[in-house]
Formats: sequence, structure tokens, C-alpha cells
Amino acid sequence: MLQTENVQTIVKEQNQYFLSGKTYDIEFRQEKLKQLKQLIIDHENEIVEALYKDLGKCHFESYLSEIRIIKKEVDNTINNLRKWVKPHYVSTPIEQFPATAFIQPQPKGTILIISPWNYPFSLTIMPLIGAIAAGNCSIIKPSELSPNTSKILEQIINHNYEESYVKVIQGGKETSQQLLKEKFDHIFFTGSPSIGKIIMEAAAKQLTPVTLELGGKSPCIVDKNINVKETAKRIVWGKFLNAGQSCVAPDYLFINQSIKSQLLEAIKEVIKEFYGEDPSQSMDYGRIINEHHFKRLSTLLASGNIILGGKLIPEENYISPTIIDNITPDCPIMEDEIFGPILPILEYEQLEEAITFINKRPKPLAIYLFSNDRKQQKMILEKTRSGGVGINDTVMQYGVLTLPFGGIGKSGIGCYHGKASFDTFSHYKSVLKRSFWLETNLRFPPYQGKLKWIKRLLG
Repeated sequence: MLQTENVQTIVKEQNQYFLSGKTYDIEFRQEKLKQLKQLIIDHENEIVEALYKDLGKCHFESYLSEIRIIKKEVDNTINNLRKWVKPHYVSTPIEQFPATAFIQPQPKGTILIISPWNYPFSLTIMPLIGAIAAGNCSIIKPSELSPNTSKILEQIINHNYEESYVKVIQGGKETSQQLLKEKFDHIFFTGSPSIGKIIMEAAAKQLTPVTLELGGKSPCIVDKNINVKETAKRIVWGKFLNAGQSCVAPDYLFINQSIKSQLLEAIKEVIKEFYGEDPSQSMDYGRIINEHHFKRLSTLLASGNIILGGKLIPEENYISPTIIDNITPDCPIMEDEIFGPILPILEYEQLEEAITFINKRPKPLAIYLFSNDRKQQKMILEKTRSGGVGINDTVMQYGVLTLPFGGIGKSGIGCYHGKASFDTFSHYKSVLKRSFWLETNLRFPPYQGKLKWIKRLLG
């Protein structure tokens, strides 16, 4: 375990490094980002191997969701950084003339990034890109539940960056607690709402701003006006990607009664097309992260009626893609985010029923709607609240780096990706610059006789 004094020393060194001004330089930031991309390219095989050991991820899935998206984010950031750092000039009122006003982004300082185990590489590096781009120093605490990926992260970062600039610190709960006792300029956390509350409580003691990327029960509503086969493919892919361990995965299906049987049959067929008759033998289907989460998910299988899947292999932490029908709102599976390969089914007659159901519950990270009806699309956009919305697809909104990604309420605070990451890790300083000439003295005491002129000139 890392000693408390070592944590304090590293934080102090990073604060000193930041105050040296090195990270303010735009060329410095761009060079560090280019270096990061090259390190990812050089270590791709080791990253893929680590992800397979931790989560059973295949190479294709690891590249698509953990490596490619990061390389695209680095490229986008490098290409736009000079534009992002420029001051934004705004108008000034007539009484300030002659004056110039502008908003200047500047680095916040030393950042703490606490990352999760489900996408342990990309969800660590993605916020780091924003922190580097904005000109900060960073301490990274990766998840101890994905030890192989955390080890690769430590090797990539600690062997190639000064620890007073960017540093990976491994450890468990105790290490996180030590880090949270220190004063940071921003804390970025990705994980569960329960741990998010602990992070926010610790940050409040230091008045440290936070970004919390959490989760929730993201509903997927399916209208009758759809392409059934394509809908089934997109739902199955989004739900069972990474064995369902995605914060933006569809948590449950809300299906229009008139199309329910047809869609469920299509979903069953697609699961077999994707993963074969026995998904445990598929090279494209992952595993649950550990025994604790395997047991947690296994207890949820008691809800409703299993119409597909439900196969368990405890020694592999394997749960087959599972569909459960006849779910009621008070079933245990409807209480918290599932975060696994189990898909409960609910049905509705009118879209308003689904909207009312969703609005009575905590605001989710995402809402998905499959419908070609523009009126229904508009209803979802206007009458529900969520971190984001996906229409006629699932999960794919996460890959649009020009869209800010984040939650609302219980599903998160703040956002990132692209310029939103730069904004998150920057302080936007308001600046007024005035000249010494043309001073009327109307605003200075004594005020006698001046009010009428103020009212006449300025209103």
C-alpha cells in the first residue's frame, strides 16, 4: 500500500511542477498528446492482452471501444487545441468605453482521475487527454478490479512521463481514501452512483470541483414503426457489448405491445447469429469482471421468466446473453442498474405510459428510442430528461466526439469528450482591460449633482 507521506509528496511535486508554468505552453501540450498516441500504438498488443485477461474482451471489441476511440480523441484534440485556447472576446457596455473584455481559458492545476474497471483503458485515458490539453498535471488512480490493464497503464505512463507531471498510482480503497484527503484542483470520477457520493463528499471538504460520470437504468423504448431486424441487431449489440458491462448499455426494453412477440423472436435470432448456439464458446463474447459481480447478477435471474439464456459457468464468471419477460416495475431487477448481460422486458400500449414510467425514476445516462415517427421522437426529446438520447441506435452516441458526454442528476455531473473535455479541465477567466484615457469622473465621489447625468446618459 502506498504510504500517506508518498501521496502527499507526489501531490506537492505536481503542484510545484504546475506552478513552474511548463504545462501552459501549447507546444508542450501538443507534444505530450502526440507522445501519448504513439505510446498507445506501440503497446496495442499488450493493451489488448490485458483487456482479455481482465474482461475476456476480443481484439476487435478492445480496438473499437478502447483504442481507436482514444486515438481519434487525441487527433481531434491536437487539431483543435490552438483554437480552443484562444481568448473569446465579448462586447462591453457603453459606460466601460474604452475597454476590451474577453474570456481566457486557463489550466486548473492538479487533477485527480479515478477510473473504472469496465472500460479500464479508454475511460482512464479519455479524461487524461482533456487534462493534458487544458494544461494540467494529473494523478491517475485506475481500478484494482482490472489489475492487468492497470499494470499496463502504470507502465505506459510512469515509464514515459515525469511523475511530477502525470503519475499512475495503483491501489485499492485505502489508496483512494488517501488521495481524496489531498487538495486537488479538480476530481474526475467514473463509476457507480454509490461511490460517486463518497467522492463528492470528500471533495466538498476541500471545495474541490468534481466531474462524476456515473450510470443508471437507461431505458430502450421500441415503437411499432421500425425495421424489426435492424432494431434487434442494434439492441443486441449495444446490450451485450462487453458482456453488458457498459454504463450506456440499454438496461431494459420497453416494447410496444403490438410488436413485442415479433421483436423478441428477432432478438433471439440475432443473439444466435452474433454468438452462436453456445455463446460461452464464442470468441466475441466477454466475461463478468469478478466473482462478486457474477453472484450479484446471478441473483437477478430470479425475476420474471427467462425466455433465452440464463446459463451460468461460475468458474469462468460467465453469464450467457439472457432475456427475461414478464417483468413488473417492483421486481428486484428494476431497482438498480444491471450492468451485465441480462435484458428485462416491459411493454406499453401508448408512448405516454413509458414516458411516465421513466420520469418517475432517477434520470438515466441515456434514453434510447427506436421509431421512425417524428412526433414520438419529439415527445422523447421534450418530455424526458437524461444525459443523452439515442434515436434508432444504442451506445453509438458515445463515439461522437463532438457531442459532450455526461449524465444528469443521479447519472452524473458534468461532461467530457472533445472540446467538452478541454472545458471541463479549464477555468474560464473573465478579463476586463481598460484604457486610461477618456475618464468622465462621473462614477467617483462626491456624487452630488451627478445622478441626473447618470440617468440621462446611461438610463
